[in-house]
Amino acid sequence: MAGNIEILQSIPLFTLLNKQQLEEVEKSIIERNYQKGRIIFMEGEPGEAIFFIKSGRVKVTKQAKDGREHILHFIYPGEVFAEVILFDEGNYPATAEVVEDCTVGLIRNADMERIIGNHPDMALALLKIMARRLRIAQNQLVELALMDTTRRAASMLLFLAGEQGIKTDRGTVINISLTNQDLANLIGTSRETANRILNDFKRQKAIDIKKSQVTILDKYRLRTWI
Repeated sequence: MAGNIEILQSIPLFTLLNKQQLEEVEKSIIERNYQKGRIIFMEGEPGEAIFFIKSGRVKVTKQAKDGREHILHFIYPGEVFAEVILFDEGNYPATAEVVEDCTVGLIRNADMERIIGNHPDMALALLKIMARRLRIAQNQLVELALMDTTRRAASMLLFLAGEQGIKTDRGTVINISLTNQDLANLIGTSRETANRILNDFKRQKAIDIKKSQVTILDKYRLRTWI
């Protein structure tokens, strides 16, 4: 696994800092390891730190009033999450759950505020990260309002392929373990409906699924559902 300095250099939030400044940031990092299924923080808990992933993957979710889980997004190595609490000093607005054994670095709010105070350009970098997440959330809301479940599923698979796709001879592999329930939680439907839609995509040879890993065989055919 890469060291903290190397990882910090790859994170957009810290790319404007030189090596000496990165070493200053590194002193504030607390490293933690989590196994799959562990909760890093729960929605509503006091927001105490900003996090970044060194290895593994995390999903960020909110719980609807009816108890259903809605996946807001997946977080991958080199990405920051829980950044919003630096601005409103409130509680965590969502839950972060480990979906693949991971190592995370966290920087407590007081330390992060001091670092940003010394390097104001980082505040702009944080706003850019938040703006990107806001655009994704807005797109999800539009799709929930205007698209049926089949269209939402096709759109989400193409989005994930663009975010975490690995091109192979067969097609583009979505490099995360994606169960039917995960897809259902991403597009706001039931597991049974998600299962039916995925089977439809498979019958049309648009995708293939093996051990919860989706491969986009024909992205053009998948787009015809949108």
